[in-house]
Amino acid sequence: MKNRILILGAGFIGSRLQEVLQCKISSRRISTVKDAEDEIERERPEILINCIGDTGMNNVDDCENDRDGALLANTCIPIMLAEASLRFGIRLIHISSGCIYHFEYGRPPIAEEERPDFFDLFYSRSKIYAERALEPLTERYDILIPRIRIPLDDLPHPRNLLTKLISYRRVIDIPNSITYIPDFIQALQHLIGINARGIYNVVNAGALRYPELMDIYRKHIPEYQYETIDYSQLRLTRTNLLLSTEKLEKTGFATRDIHDILEGCVQAYLKNGDRLLF
Repeated sequence: MKNRILILGAGFIGSRLQEVLQCKISSRRISTVKDAEDEIERERPEILINCIGDTGMNNVDDCENDRDGALLANTCIPIMLAEASLRFGIRLIHISSGCIYHFEYGRPPIAEEERPDFFDLFYSRSKIYAERALEPLTERYDILIPRIRIPLDDLPHPRNLLTKLISYRRVIDIPNSITYIPDFIQALQHLIGINARGIYNVVNAGALRYPELMDIYRKHIPEYQYETIDYSQLRLTRTNLLLSTEKLEKTGFATRDIHDILEGCVQAYLKNGDRLLF
């Protein structure tokens, strides 16, 4: 892209973005506005993409045991980056999460203007706090907040939904909105290109039931076996929901149905080197 971009946060999402955007990426620890300003001063970007976030060492439940760390990464740092970006007059893109709502199936998918209400997990609360602080600024300033949800990728990674499900061997069967990372990157490039501001749900159209993905994986790896379990058997607090893609589609971006990418995703995933020992 023509814009000078700096990504903060060299984790799963930040690294995948950097591969495609071919831009600078920093893993520097940000603890103050001055830390952010130093990075901006050195790199002189036109766009700052915040991929810093705490999803726990193993999963989001870990955030319950380190609330200070989650609050710093998921709430305080986005606010500090917004302040630094405003001071330098550059654009901020804050990667947010769609796991911030309660949802009743049978109702329409959740649109961006609906107020987040899933405070049951501290991870979700910390992401909500950041959105509530940044959203009013998007009305006047160059701030974009794309929400991703349950990232699925064609490259093996511990944060990739497919990698997780393969290791779990026990999956629930509830429809959920999913973000396919290659499509997310294309959508983000589109939103940057049209100078979009505000909150956008960046998920694929349709809803994925995990067994649908695992059946395709098992087609290629017949020895793989999994068990479908009832959600209550997880004994975990989670949010299952569907997000609307209407706002994103109205900008001219065509969202692919999640089912249209599953076969290609699994084939590429296996080609990219993941093999399980059974």
